[in-house]
Amino acid sequence: MESQEKAGKIFDNQTLKRLLPFLGPYKSTFYSLISLTVFLGFLSPLRPIIIQYAIDNFVSTKSYSGLLNMVLIMFGILFLQAIGTYFQTYLSSWLGQTIIRDIRVRLYRHLLGLKVRFFDTTQIGRLVTRNISDIETIADVFSEGLAAMAGDLLQLVFILIYMFYIDWRLTLVSLSMLPFLLISTYVFKERIKVTFNEVRSAVANLNTFVQEHITGMSVVQIFGAEKQEHEKFVAINEQHRKSNIRSVLYYSIYFPVAEVISALGTGLLVWYGAQGALEGKFTLGMLTAFIMYIAMFFRPIRTIADRFNTLQLGLVSTERILKLLDHTDTVQDSGTLVKDHLKGDISYRNVDFSYNEGQPVLHQISFEVAHGKSIALVGSTGSGKSSIINLLTRFYEINGGQILLDGEPIENYSLTYLRKSIGLVLQDVFLFRGSIRDNITLGNPDITEEQVKAAAELVGANRFIDQLPGWYDYNVMERGNTLSVGQRQLISFVRAMVYQPAILILDEATSSVDSETEELIQQAIDKIMEGRTSVVVAHRLSTIQKANQILVLEKGKIVERGNHEQLLAMGGAYAQLYEIQYKNHVL
Repeated sequence: MESQEKAGKIFDNQTLKRLLPFLGPYKSTFYSLISLTVFLGFLSPLRPIIIQYAIDNFVSTKSYSGLLNMVLIMFGILFLQAIGTYFQTYLSSWLGQTIIRDIRVRLYRHLLGLKVRFFDTTQIGRLVTRNISDIETIADVFSEGLAAMAGDLLQLVFILIYMFYIDWRLTLVSLSMLPFLLISTYVFKERIKVTFNEVRSAVANLNTFVQEHITGMSVVQIFGAEKQEHEKFVAINEQHRKSNIRSVLYYSIYFPVAEVISALGTGLLVWYGAQGALEGKFTLGMLTAFIMYIAMFFRPIRTIADRFNTLQLGLVSTERILKLLDHTDTVQDSGTLVKDHLKGDISYRNVDFSYNEGQPVLHQISFEVAHGKSIALVGSTGSGKSSIINLLTRFYEINGGQILLDGEPIENYSLTYLRKSIGLVLQDVFLFRGSIRDNITLGNPDITEEQVKAAAELVGANRFIDQLPGWYDYNVMERGNTLSVGQRQLISFVRAMVYQPAILILDEATSSVDSETEELIQQAIDKIMEGRTSVVVAHRLSTIQKANQILVLEKGKIVERGNHEQLLAMGGAYAQLYEIQYKNHVL
């Protein structure tokens, strides 16, 4: 479970090395950012030296012209610092947002290529977290992590150089409290790192829970489980609150402690420096410069812990995303075969398949379907019907045997070409939020308005589409909730037919509709099956009686085959199933 993940290493160099290549296309911007960081690190600590020089040389001598020159130089430095800070902030944010755009596109493209098996076993809410929240965190690695930390470190180095240049004794006194600040900073960094990981895990758990339960809200309500599910959400949300409160607690302890340590350092400096000034060892300008340097020195140390944890959080998110990108369960699209015309001859030869190793689902499945013919698959739930068609579309890969299409192994075909050649209509129709037209074409610009309307007329969907406000521009809303089950099913038929597939697969396509809609769909099926190789999975035997061949499956094996009349004459499993359905229909 993600909630049990460890905080990880103090600094994961391997993950950082894998993140840096994403900078490749933007090297010039990155180098400009580094140059600005170095420039600002050098420029910022100049102000105390200028003030020291002005006090010791012009204020003490009441030289107004010299003081005016120092003021003008100070304004010039402040102006350069403001301009440099602007460009540094803009470039770091631009770089971060551009890189996460590239990573998000690459991750989504990778998700599109993963096998269906991956989505069967992975929580959708966690994938949403990876693609949105985790990737957004990576932007902080560049905008608030690497560049900001480098700037803070450079500023510390230049401050130390300037301080030792002015006086080494005042420098040692000023840094006397530094070990205590470093210890408290390290403790804070370790505590907050663990808390940040807990927060990220809590966010992922919230996303998963909300996504699943909003999608399945009708199930929750119909079974009256609102109270139980509300209690579960309260518990998950409370864990999220506690994780955030812990992080706030560490911040509320650390920053006052750091402020006290800084104030103690300033107090020691003033006490020692004032005594030295009275004895003539130090000037007022030197003491003033060191007071400013202490504030400048301790400030980045206080913030660097926070920046380090921002970097750590980004690297943890990066590691999670890289693990997802490293996921090898992708469909191997190594085939290149594309035909001008696919007939649609299907051949299964001794096909074996299992979703999980050691748990076979299909055993030695063999059958032939000639071009333009139809085959139906019947059997009890779990007999392997849907598995057979999932192998033809390469949603899953076979464990043994061969599947041929027009005499060629399906692996030889380009995956895009293979799937465009197969029209698939499922029992559970998924419609995206948007217009009917968009759900039919899926955004394919090559499909014309005429093709959409022709396919709708062929299926008979135009009868209800023409009555909707906006016709083909009608917004079906999320999952097509503004349409009836039958209407959604008809749209799925149009979506399958608009590509003019050589092979048509119907997986329980009429099981969720009423008798009137089923009759309308059956008429459409008869039309669209003409001249196409068709594979039909059905529980209702009335819808498959015209099939050229019917396979009866049981526990992943073909136990009977033949047409409707032949199977009835056998008096076997098919005849018994038909008799049961016929009696229920009569009753």
